[in-house]
Amino acid sequence: MQRVPADPIDVLRSRTSVKWRSFPDDVLPLPVAEMDYPLAEPIAEALHAAIRRSDTGYACSGHQVAEAFAGFAAARLGWDVDPARTTCTADVSMGIVEVLRQAVRPGDRVVITPPIYPPFFDLVTEAGAEVAEVPMLGGIDEGWSLDLAGIEAAFAAGARAMVLCNPHNPLGYVPPAAELAALADLADAHGATIVADEVHGPLTQPATPYTPFLTVSDAARERGVAVTGATKAFNIAGLKAALIVTASERGDRLRARFPYEVAWRMSQFGAIASIAAFRDGGPWLDGVLGSLDDNRRLLGDLLAEELPGVRYRMPDATYLAWLDLSALGWGDDPAAYALEHARVALGNGPQFGASVGGGHARLNFACSPELLGEAITRLADARGAGE
Repeated sequence: MQRVPADPIDVLRSRTSVKWRSFPDDVLPLPVAEMDYPLAEPIAEALHAAIRRSDTGYACSGHQVAEAFAGFAAARLGWDVDPARTTCTADVSMGIVEVLRQAVRPGDRVVITPPIYPPFFDLVTEAGAEVAEVPMLGGIDEGWSLDLAGIEAAFAAGARAMVLCNPHNPLGYVPPAAELAALADLADAHGATIVADEVHGPLTQPATPYTPFLTVSDAARERGVAVTGATKAFNIAGLKAALIVTASERGDRLRARFPYEVAWRMSQFGAIASIAAFRDGGPWLDGVLGSLDDNRRLLGDLLAEELPGVRYRMPDATYLAWLDLSALGWGDDPAAYALEHARVALGNGPQFGASVGGGHARLNFACSPELLGEAITRLADARGAGE
């Protein structure tokens, strides 16, 4: 498989996105979930063509995005999506909030599973609900799983929904179909809604089976709503495009209650780029998955050689690594120490859940092998710098 190489560092530092504008130039920025690879050529050409024809008005291609996604989902994810059961919007986080607003009442509790993507805490409260934390079971050494007993207890105590991260960010864990089916049964038994964030699904490594939640059972189709898009897999988050997908009459009624503006929030460039990605971006995505496979293995080798006390489990999906840096003695937030003493920016572990994130950090390895190697060397050199 031909790999997609990362852009050179001078090109990367000319970018104006959050990853490359949040830190001084002497910092290696590895906290933000943006990839360093060049844009897929079919996406770039589609956007250039839109500029040439001054096609910068309101987006009205939602049905075409849904149809393109249905083809992509069937071919790559084994997911039979009905385009008529899809609502487009601006991004996955916004979609999660809108689904929760229809699925729960103000003050209801919503389950999330730390360590988890930090905005989930805010998305639940933005929707008027309260967070119910049910941490993941297991750990770096033995692997993870959903705490089904804990989730059932939360549903029994009145939680009305759960935000599922499938695959899981930051762990890179891909729940097996049987685990997802069991979760769907719990939701069905307690009348809860599962809001499945599946935006990292296309970034599952080929050797690992990935199961979209809505495909696992009739209960999942009845109780579930999926929110996804091309943004993570194709590195186009700034173009603002996502899809909310249902597979039952109950789900259809939920989508029908969305405010009119929800479907108008997808940007014109987001729609154009998403269609190109879903229809023609497969070869590029395969190359990126190859590069990420190389880097997730390289990271393990680098840590073993230079930071053997750091614990790491190779993720099966995403381009994010959850690192246990406790052995280095860098405190509850080792990312702060790494930024000050190594000039390497990592994701703040406690933000992923105060009860489980202490001593941990998230690292983005969607970069060149050289940049990844330099980051680990800097971290290794920083041991003892603050003593």
